[in-house]
Amino acid sequence: MKKLNHKGYYFIAPFFAIFLVFNIYPVLLTFYYTFTRYEGYGKPEFIGLENYTRILTDGYFLEAFINTWKIWGLNFALQLGIALFLAALFSDLRYRIKGIGFFRAVFYLPNLITISSVAILFNIMLDWQHGSINMFLMKIGLISDPINWLNEPATAQISVALILTWMWFGYTFIVLMAGVSGIPGELYEAALIDGANRWQTFVHITLPLLKPIMLYVMITSLIGGLQLFDLPMLITDGLGAPEGSLNTMVLYLYNQAFRYNNYGYAATIAYALFLITVIFSVVTFRSMYRTNAKKEG
Repeated sequence: MKKLNHKGYYFIAPFFAIFLVFNIYPVLLTFYYTFTRYEGYGKPEFIGLENYTRILTDGYFLEAFINTWKIWGLNFALQLGIALFLAALFSDLRYRIKGIGFFRAVFYLPNLITISSVAILFNIMLDWQHGSINMFLMKIGLISDPINWLNEPATAQISVALILTWMWFGYTFIVLMAGVSGIPGELYEAALIDGANRWQTFVHITLPLLKPIMLYVMITSLIGGLQLFDLPMLITDGLGAPEGSLNTMVLYLYNQAFRYNNYGYAATIAYALFLITVIFSVVTFRSMYRTNAKKEG
């Protein structure tokens, strides 16, 4: 049997070969490109830390950074708020809402639609002249004149954030409901017997016990939000219009690489994005962990 032990390495070798060629090698090559001026052809020109110096003074990158946080922040606040409200509603013993499986499927359905279809759908719905949203708001009297949703910086960012909320709140709701199902029902029954109202039950039972799940949701949403690209790319001209308000970090990276053939600087943006994601994820995790440790202490 000892003579046959090494045979196992032959079976796992293909996986590691593919992993090294298609995962590790591109990461290392991209890191090398951050020190070069490379247009996608010819030999890269080594320029040292010039790309890193440029990114620290690049106003367009700072604008893309701020835009990304604005869109993600509004989206996450609405997404988590709606999901928490629904989780509290469905876990309330006073209501005893049935058909939770049906609601899970309905809420999660937008997440299954391809992003290109979503972009086309909302481009039509948000059209300022013939869009159904303007028509509806004017019919019920909320607005008197049509709003040019995708051609004004503020409304464009709000529109993208709301679309992302519509797409992702169902996923967040399912994750939170999974956390709620892990909370002992006896706690809710005891709170009901003791006369606690809905708000007290939510604040003192549901919310504290859901904090680990909320931390997971926040970190995964943060990672996805900082990589926001497809919807701003498809719903505008691909350059972040209007007035650069939808120019996110990944869209800026994409344009630097594939529109302006500046692969070296695009690689630097990619590593900057990775570093930003790691820093904010660690800060979020440690701050949540310290808060829980203080309460336990």
